[in-house]
Amino acid sequence: MNISQAVIKRIEELCMERNLTINALSNISGVTQSTVNDIVKGTTYNAGIATIKKLCDGLGISIRDFFDSDLFTNLEQEVK
Repeated sequence: MNISQAVIKRIEELCMERNLTINALSNISGVTQSTVNDIVKGTTYNAGIATIKKLCDGLGISIRDFFDSDLFTNLEQEVK
């Protein structure tokens, strides 16, 4: 799994835990729905850390909490 796939899965996981739709996440985080959709669909390869921070703020978690998941263990090497 690469970092983009892990970010997508983590967002989906956090939304499911909180019974949130992507639209609801967009509303509570202040990130446009199109941006959140692009991240979750994989259209945007690299979600910026500022965007992830806004999503975390909306979810009421820290960036540390976001990345504190087994999804981010043993990621594929990005530089080959």
